[in-house]
Amino acid sequence: MKIAIVGLGYVGLSLACLLARQNTVFGLDILPQKVEAVNQGRSPFRDNQIEAFLKDHKGLITATLDPQVALSSADYAIIATPTNSENPSGWLNIDSIETSVERVSIFAPNACVVIKSTVPIGFTERLAKRYPDISLLFSPEFLREGQALYDNLHPSRIVVGYPQAQRGLAKAPSSCERIRSDLEEKAERFAQLLAQAANEKAPGIPQLICTSTEAEAIKLFANTYLAMRVAYINELDTFAEIEGLDSAKIIEGIGLDPRIGTHYNNPSFGYGGYCLPKDSRQLLANYRGIPQKLISAIVESNQMRIAHIAEQITQRDPAVIGLYRLVMKNGSDNFQQSASIIILDQLIKSDREVIIYEPLLDDCAWENCAIISDLEEFKQRSDLIVCNRVDAELSDVSDKVYTRDVWHVG
Repeated sequence: MKIAIVGLGYVGLSLACLLARQNTVFGLDILPQKVEAVNQGRSPFRDNQIEAFLKDHKGLITATLDPQVALSSADYAIIATPTNSENPSGWLNIDSIETSVERVSIFAPNACVVIKSTVPIGFTERLAKRYPDISLLFSPEFLREGQALYDNLHPSRIVVGYPQAQRGLAKAPSSCERIRSDLEEKAERFAQLLAQAANEKAPGIPQLICTSTEAEAIKLFANTYLAMRVAYINELDTFAEIEGLDSAKIIEGIGLDPRIGTHYNNPSFGYGGYCLPKDSRQLLANYRGIPQKLISAIVESNQMRIAHIAEQITQRDPAVIGLYRLVMKNGSDNFQQSASIIILDQLIKSDREVIIYEPLLDDCAWENCAIISDLEEFKQRSDLIVCNRVDAELSDVSDKVYTRDVWHVG
């Protein structure tokens, strides 16, 4: 079976590695450096399992810049292109998905198209009406950055959604029902494809087949729930910090309630990264005209947390603020929307000198802030060291460190 993966980011490349063990996989991307890296057996980003897979299976995945090469005769075309949002309204940018579906309609009109990118609720249904001759599915991903291939090999659940009867495909209700059943069957087959490629036994992986709109909602509500948990713990920590209480003791105490648990409970500078900020804003945008208070409060809470952290830092009146690491989390090389960068933007506005320690950057400056490549020099020059997640290499200057990381697990 030939499978084309459109977009070789975390989602697309991890899926390519997963499926290439049992299928012929072509990867399509617009960046030559990504294509070259994959074809040479290298990962274009940090993920230990993906790096090991590509090294050990060089040539198993064929990466290309040519859509015709990637898509022609494909049985499945999986779209995993980015849907970043810079729109103040919160709506995701789905241009790359629409472009990809148009290319599939030209080069592989018989392929089953599976959208893996995060999209607004109702998008797949609307797209299906524009392309009535293409089988469209939506299957959300639930991957952790730096653990993308692992999470595909050991999925917590597999969700696949199909559009409901597409308007204009058939006049008779019986024909519409037949089309719906065909799509449902294709959704079940794709779920099985993912399950059989995973290391877990297929019968043991929860599988949910639903409408595409329900699947889109599952993705956005799941990530917004995680954002809510982060925001809740952060607001708890804000209270404890101002009142002089021990956040760790309070969090430990509430976590002993099995209904709450001890996971996802480490205070931070705010939820950041590629998924939670944009997904929560998109869900809020989808609520237009629908009564709600909680969803908007989650978004506003994160903004308030960032402002509070910046204020706590500047109130300590350091002459030189040292920002330790810009990456989203340890083990990652992704800087996109990291909490540290969001805090940096606030600190720059305070007109204080800010220096940065980030070993993954070769540049000498970031946003006019000097990047210090030598850790010892960075420690010496910093009056206050700000870090979202504590690392053991700062243990000798712990008196200088400002963090809200209460567990110090990295």
